Amino acid sequence: MATSVDNTYKESHLSLKKRLKKKLMHLLRLTEEPVVRVYNGYGHKGKLMLFGHVLKLSPLPRKRYRSNTLINMLALLRLFMVRPLANATVQLEWNGQTCLTHTESDGFFRFEWNPVNPVTTGWHDAKVHLLAQSTQQQNILATGQGQVFIPHVHQYACISDIDDTFLISHSSNLRKRLLVLFTKNAHSRKPFEGVVKHYQLLAKAGATVDADNPFFYVSSSEWNLYYYIKDFSKKNELPDGIYLLSQIKRLKEVWKTGSNKHATKFMRIARIIESYPEQKFILLGDDSQEDPNIYSAIAEHFPGKIQCIYLRRVYKKKEEFVKKTIQKLEEGKIPCCYFAHSSEAVLHSKEIGLIATL
Repeated sequence: MATSVDNTYKESHLSLKKRLKKKLMHLLRLTEEPVVRVYNGYGHKGKLMLFGHVLKLSPLPRKRYRSNTLINMLALLRLFMVRPLANATVQLEWNGQTCLTHTESDGFFRFEWNPVNPVTTGWHDAKVHLLAQSTQQQNILATGQGQVFIPHVHQYACISDIDDTFLISHSSNLRKRLLVLFTKNAHSRKPFEGVVKHYQLLAKAGATVDADNPFFYVSSSEWNLYYYIKDFSKKNELPDGIYLLSQIKRLKEVWKTGSNKHATKFMRIARIIESYPEQKFILLGDDSQEDPNIYSAIAEHFPGKIQCIYLRRVYKKKEEFVKKTIQKLEEGKIPCCYFAHSSEAVLHSKEIGLIATL
């Protein structure tokens, strides 16, 4: 009799825990259903790349943006409430072609494939399925959708950093960086004055009327912030493009946001440049972290491929070092602009014949 009562109590206790957990998940707008996040990929007619994550705990998309510090703080924390699914089998479905791969320990997956059928320039839809392996068949547990971008072969392509290059972030000051992250949202954050105009002009530099120059946004910010950054860019009318971010972080690591290894940033930029041998590249960054070093190394590694370099001046302690780096780059015949205001960058672009209008 006692055993029966004990079992009833345990079942009731477990049921209560499940109900409380379900309510908490609902309040935090989290899901424990498997989710396949697919980030926009890129490539050319001979090779394509697509990236993403598989998560077994993740936040649901934000529905509304309000100027409420507490809500913004919770919304930011939610982006780091993730639990990756490691070693999961995922299947790419693209233009009548399929291929398989497995997720890494942090849930990240990458597809690199050679297209069998002819492809055209522009954006192409892609699907990625999470498969449940069995001895008889492969069942689809979840599906994510993204796009693969194949640029027109223009004279230029642009590679830009994000934090403190066009998005005011205070990357060199952890307290200020966390303050703006926690108290603002993707719609209340601000770009630097004049930067959107400069980017829009660069998108048209030497391009045809029907297609802009491609933009690649490469950052040390985590994949947790992918949709946050995309929402910010869309609201502020920055050129559409491909976003390549850094390793996803868990909630306990949120205070380390933006402090990823910068060596991987060099490799991501190098991979882009190698993908488009017919184009020259415009590099845009700032002096708050490692952009001057990375861009200098890129210019040395890819002689003749860098059209010009723009570095925003936001960290006074680095000014002398950056000026010496720029002097070396200019000695190598690469035009550079180290500026405090985007109007200076626009003027420089006009002076070197990159853009025709102010």
